[in-house]
Amino acid sequence: MDNGESSYRRFLMGNNEGLLEIIREYRTGLLLYLNSFVQNIHTAEDLTEDTFFEIMVKRPKFSGKSTFKTWIYSIGRNIAAKNLRKDAKLSVVPLELQEYLADEESIEINYIKSEQNRMVHQALHQLKLEYRQILYLSYFENFSIKEISLITKQSEKQVKNLLYNAKKSLKSELERSGFEYEE
Repeated sequence: MDNGESSYRRFLMGNNEGLLEIIREYRTGLLLYLNSFVQNIHTAEDLTEDTFFEIMVKRPKFSGKSTFKTWIYSIGRNIAAKNLRKDAKLSVVPLELQEYLADEESIEINYIKSEQNRMVHQALHQLKLEYRQILYLSYFENFSIKEISLITKQSEKQVKNLLYNAKKSLKSELERSGFEYEE
């Protein structure tokens, strides 16, 4: 049983400190993952809060079929997808993918230290949404193929294929931007 699961059980039994532990443990990673969906740090913050609010109010059952982290990211992904569908109905103008707010840059700069990593991160933002998500979950969050398939609701074979194509696409994007590989 991982720390998130035990904290959640304590929360369900009435100990609010358990929920605070969950928020402290998963907030930053979930925020950055959701930002890969919406490309707006403020919206991602709202979606992160919505995820924790849903856990607090609806108290969904954690079945233990996956890790607690996988489960919480799945909830966040579902909330983000619902938000994107709602925004698509309301908005006629597509989101500008290259607009970065000052807050987003400061979070990303703290998260990504070296110049090469910044180039990789910028190249990631040029990729298709599904490629960004797969690469983020795999490399930044270290989820396994099986966990990614649970989060994205795709088969493991689909995830492997997406990961392969995403890596190919990222390599092309990096080469286009002048990235040099170390020998």
